[in-house]
Amino acid sequence: MEKHIELEILGLSSNHSQSGSFTLVMGEVEGNRRLPIVIGMFEAQAIAIEIEKIIPNRPMTHDLFKSFAESFHFQIDRILVSDMKEGVFYAKIICKSELTVVEIDSRPSDAIAIAVRFNAPIFCAEKVMAEAAIEFTEEDRKIAEKEEAKAPAQKVTTQKESSLKDFSLDKLNQMLEKAINNEDYEKAARIRDEINKRN
Repeated sequence: MEKHIELEILGLSSNHSQSGSFTLVMGEVEGNRRLPIVIGMFEAQAIAIEIEKIIPNRPMTHDLFKSFAESFHFQIDRILVSDMKEGVFYAKIICKSELTVVEIDSRPSDAIAIAVRFNAPIFCAEKVMAEAAIEFTEEDRKIAEKEEAKAPAQKVTTQKESSLKDFSLDKLNQMLEKAINNEDYEKAARIRDEINKRN
């Protein structure tokens, strides 16, 4: 039987080489390899808002999938990044009910957005890891730590972000509601962080 490697989400960053896309970095749970996957903006947003625990005022597609699955008593057993062909990743969502187990083909980005909603484990086929993963050695870790020590991670604050401090808590809550209604989740996360600092 083919070996499957458990992965965890390490980070999500905008992709400078492809406008409007993001890089989702997955890490081997018991190892040093990293699996970067380029995903679209919508899927990146869907993953980010669930990780950040921001509740949209209307259910997004992946929330709808969750409601649908739960209504019919299906659980997500696990996600499997199953294949890679010509640089394109393929995934399966393994669902189960009391009576049956079903594998649904999916893009990895959608599968992972669903996994975070169900707290389902994410796995990758060893053949995909062997082909696409990047080895993160002890030396790489030391270099990264040195870079961080030299220049501690500083969040670049825009004029808008720095001015959040000037608003009252009531006003921030109104702004948070407006940002969620406008589906501007990045702004909502910044406002939420400012509210949390004060509580």
